[in-house]
Amino acid sequence: MRRLTRPALAGGFLILLVLANAVAQTSSTRVRQLAPGVFYWQGDTATRRPANCTWVVFRDYVVVIDANFPWAAKEILPEIRKTTSLPIRFLFNTHYHADHAFGSAQFRAAGATVVCSRECGAESREKGEADWQNQVYGRASRAGATQYDRDVAAETRAQNYGLEHPSLLFEDKVTFDDGTRRLELIRMGPAHSRGDAVAYLPKERILMTGDLCVNWTSGNNVGDRDADHDNWIRALETLAGWEVQTVVPGHGQLGTTATLRGQRAYLKDMLEQVRAGMKAGKSADQVAGEVDLTKHQPFGASPSAGAVRSVYRRLSTAAGR
Repeated sequence: MRRLTRPALAGGFLILLVLANAVAQTSSTRVRQLAPGVFYWQGDTATRRPANCTWVVFRDYVVVIDANFPWAAKEILPEIRKTTSLPIRFLFNTHYHADHAFGSAQFRAAGATVVCSRECGAESREKGEADWQNQVYGRASRAGATQYDRDVAAETRAQNYGLEHPSLLFEDKVTFDDGTRRLELIRMGPAHSRGDAVAYLPKERILMTGDLCVNWTSGNNVGDRDADHDNWIRALETLAGWEVQTVVPGHGQLGTTATLRGQRAYLKDMLEQVRAGMKAGKSADQVAGEVDLTKHQPFGASPSAGAVRSVYRRLSTAAGR
């Protein structure tokens, strides 16, 4: 990794300052009230703040869903303060991936206890450090890295951002209920990762899916080494059967149960095409060049050869090849 001199750091932080000011001017416009006391902050891929964040205001405290990256968490916290003065008692991360959980330390500093499924907690300790290092420093060092990627890596180093592991873990389900509002955290993994869980408001019929479902043109990350694609498809089928009016996906625009079904169809088709290619004796590269998912919109608008290869490798490993 190249060593950054003081002038390089200064230049990087100047760019970060300009970008931070631009984001600050638009941050509030990305906050929407989905129901009384339920707020949603729209993630932004262009500025490396990709994960959606939701917070739920109870009678005496606030529960936040998904921390995002540290630099995003530092912007989300003031937005929460604009909606309520109640303490942020809990942060629930839907899974361990850095774009959802790396900002946990910022919420912990604000007084929140970090919550996730037991399997997610184990993954945080086993794989979390490597994941954020890859998403920050790895990305900055790869060919095609932008100046913004390099600035983010410089800021992470300068601010000494580190990972806060969850300290409150649950097996299958935990419920927050103050007599008026009820929030259920329910484990659905293994799927996108081993410890995936969702947040569900049954009264408001709002579902926060994490990356079990996304709603953008960039496909989905199917490459976690512990992903279970078949169970992921089953999980989406289960979620689509719940009483849901609004889906807050891990990334992208708000959706409905139709979004869950579309994500399921996209993944199912990918899996079937990869299996058919494997059965025909084709290589991962051959299958990646042939799989066509463009009919699944918006998920398949930019089909990823890397995603197809990941599924191929995972299926090959499961088959003992």
